[in-house]
Amino acid sequence: MTTSHSPARVIEVTGLHKRYGDKLAVDGVDLHVDAGEIVAVLGPNGAGKTTTVEILEGYRHRDSGRVHVLGEDPQTAGLAWRARLGIVLQSVNDMAEATVEELVRHFAQLYPDPRDVDDVIEAVGLVEKRRTRAQNLSGGQRRRLDVALGIVGRPELLFLDEPTTGFDPEARHAFWDLVLTLRAEGTTILLTTHYLEEAEHLADRVLVVNDGHVIAQGPPASLGGDQAHRTSVRWTEHGAEHAVATDTPTRVVAELATRFASLGLSEVPGLRVQRPSLEEIYLGLLGGAAAAAADPELMEVDR
Repeated sequence: MTTSHSPARVIEVTGLHKRYGDKLAVDGVDLHVDAGEIVAVLGPNGAGKTTTVEILEGYRHRDSGRVHVLGEDPQTAGLAWRARLGIVLQSVNDMAEATVEELVRHFAQLYPDPRDVDDVIEAVGLVEKRRTRAQNLSGGQRRRLDVALGIVGRPELLFLDEPTTGFDPEARHAFWDLVLTLRAEGTTILLTTHYLEEAEHLADRVLVVNDGHVIAQGPPASLGGDQAHRTSVRWTEHGAEHAVATDTPTRVVAELATRFASLGLSEVPGLRVQRPSLEEIYLGLLGGAAAAAADPELMEVDR
């Protein structure tokens, strides 16, 4: 039988809506995630990203819209479907009296084909803490334990909700290596994060959510379109700063160098060449969305 969703499409969402009283938290979200992708969802607090992810995980019911996750509707899917998921929540504080090893072994028993417990503990960097009670771990160590519990079931689809909160930079980079290893093994990953560097390093595609809408999506290198990625060339002339946004910064710098050389100057005063960071593009998208809401003719956003 032919289904309406692609077998390679792990997540497919169309027209998703969710309301809390008078607040429309999710307003017509469309998104998809293909097998083997890492997709990062970005957005300010209250944007609707957490509600969207909870609906995909089957923890929250939607008001309307079409949702398929691993070929099933999360609202009606059973335990066999849930065993194919891995979920790392923002904070898990249950079973705090158990040790790291006890917790990982307990969760491993819940899945039909779990990873080796020792391998999982090593992968998240908790070998030296394996006999430490969860309540005695530091914040970053507890976060690593959360990740261990999320991956021990060998999930086909892994949800990571702010996974590196509390990590120091070294631990964060080690975790990124783990995520990329999981992807190389065939795990599909949906990630929410406040760290723009994390999204840029890990994600094949980024979705920016604001006010219940997907306002932009695409690979990090192209997010926001060509205009958002134009290079800024700045220099000082006659005591004032000048700037141009260009797709050909080398040509602009060469023209400036030639012009200032004709004035007897070997350097272009105050020359700076900057490519926009993902954070700058992200903030520009959020600012543009706010401007478009105030004046719909000012800017078109991708709904």
